[in-house]
Amino acid sequence: MRILVTGGGGFLGTHVVERLRSEGEDPFVARRRDYDLTVATDAERMFADARPELVLHLAAEVGGIGANRDNPGRYWYANLAMGANVIEQSRLHGVEKLVVLGTICAYPKFAPVPFHEDDLWNGYPEETNAPYGVAKKALLVGLQSYREQYGLNGVFLLPVNLYGPRDNFDLRTSHVIPALIRKMVEAQERGEREIVLWGDGSPTREFLYVDDCAEGIVLAARRYDGAEPVNLGTGQEIAIRELAELAAELTGYDGEIVWDTTKPNGQPRRQLDVSRARELFGFEARTPLHEGLERTVAWYRASRSEPAVL
Repeated sequence: MRILVTGGGGFLGTHVVERLRSEGEDPFVARRRDYDLTVATDAERMFADARPELVLHLAAEVGGIGANRDNPGRYWYANLAMGANVIEQSRLHGVEKLVVLGTICAYPKFAPVPFHEDDLWNGYPEETNAPYGVAKKALLVGLQSYREQYGLNGVFLLPVNLYGPRDNFDLRTSHVIPALIRKMVEAQERGEREIVLWGDGSPTREFLYVDDCAEGIVLAARRYDGAEPVNLGTGQEIAIRELAELAAELTGYDGEIVWDTTKPNGQPRRQLDVSRARELFGFEARTPLHEGLERTVAWYRASRSEPAVL
């Protein structure tokens, strides 16, 4: 099967491509440097080059709370435009199946915990990441509309917060786990006795190891053909304060953690109901958080010791 992976050079994309190759596939890997998917002609050129039968749309512009707060317009536009262009080109090229990744940020701020897919429309997302979440949710409407009118087999997945090797560790745009690891490793190396984290540490989050997410995406591509959105996660939440303590243990950081309560907490709680993925295509996350964090810390340390490629 000819498979196109958008965002194939990114954090999640590289793991999905690796998994597909391990199963004997040779996917067409679309990278941002080659195709700007916010531009319709670039999306058209990508489809002409790839001639796909299956499309996995993983490309996104995304970041943590700070990045979302600084780029609300860009994140809304870029994610909506990329998704709309990919959906339309999938229709025009007669793609057999299209898998689009949504985001847990699409859920209402005060959705009942655990978040069930049926609650997706029962409220407005948390304000700091609402533009990103709303843009992604609009793609679900697009997929369902194209299924109804054109017969496009579009599947929509809602992954929880991801982490793992090759994550984005840039403190300006990173999510919480890579930011914690980098801050603690660097503070330890410099002999600094204090790091500052945003909020008060009370919100909870759920985290999915990137290789597990890649497995879920491939399973859905193989086994699921429904119109309803499906969560991908572990079903287990952890408070950010507890997560910080675990990260300190694994990085060896023994200094003080200071909470800057002038900064936003984000959504109060995040935990998914993951029963639909298990029932519909047999996905269950396998990597415990402690084990996944150990691997991520080890990868980050190793990546920093490698010589730069000139």
